[in-house]
Amino acid sequence: MWRRVASLSSSISSSFLAQTASRLNTWESLTTGIAQQAKGVIAPKEKTPFITFVLGGPGSGKGTQCIKIVETFGFAHLSAGDLLRREIASKSADGAMILNTIKEGKIVPSQVTVKLIQKEMELSDNHKFLIDGFPRTEENRVSFERIIGVEPNVVLFFDCPEEEMVKRVLNRNEGRVDDNLETIKKRLTVFQALSLPVINYYSEKGKLYTIKAIGTEDEIFEQVRPIFAAFEQTVG
Repeated sequence: MWRRVASLSSSISSSFLAQTASRLNTWESLTTGIAQQAKGVIAPKEKTPFITFVLGGPGSGKGTQCIKIVETFGFAHLSAGDLLRREIASKSADGAMILNTIKEGKIVPSQVTVKLIQKEMELSDNHKFLIDGFPRTEENRVSFERIIGVEPNVVLFFDCPEEEMVKRVLNRNEGRVDDNLETIKKRLTVFQALSLPVINYYSEKGKLYTIKAIGTEDEIFEQVRPIFAAFEQTVG
């Protein structure tokens, strides 16, 4: 299903790392701390945020791999899905709208999701963020870059056959409101229709890494590990 994307996937090279270092230097002059900017306060320079987007359909295994990345490389893990579910549980003004949107298999409005992510980034002492399940649409992507003011350094795409994703979701028994066959099918349809343009965009930008998400957790992580190991000296 995703052969076109896989063929575009980036490989790690010294020239790419040089480009990344250049981007980081540029962002350092523009980014002085998300929390301070939000309050309109000019603050001294802080470490530039290193942002990774993690994309993949429901059941692609991206959440499990995020845990391994956090444990190995010290990222702060921000799951868009978990943040939305937490908002539902909080009975906030947006909670009912989010719940109905998810049940219909649709995408939550970009500004709502970005604001939840921004809040978590502001509260974190970390400068390395692993943002799981976002952006799912071009509107998500544009909203994030407009509101947060930076682009991701790395984009991971977990490529997995549909039948395997459906099987994994139905077998995980975590009590999620969207873990049923009807909603899964809707989510897969939405993912295929709306996420491919995002994936292709970041491939063309040289930021996409396609991970073949079949095999054991450790086997899949062996594809992920070299990507972040190559950046360790750059981002700390």
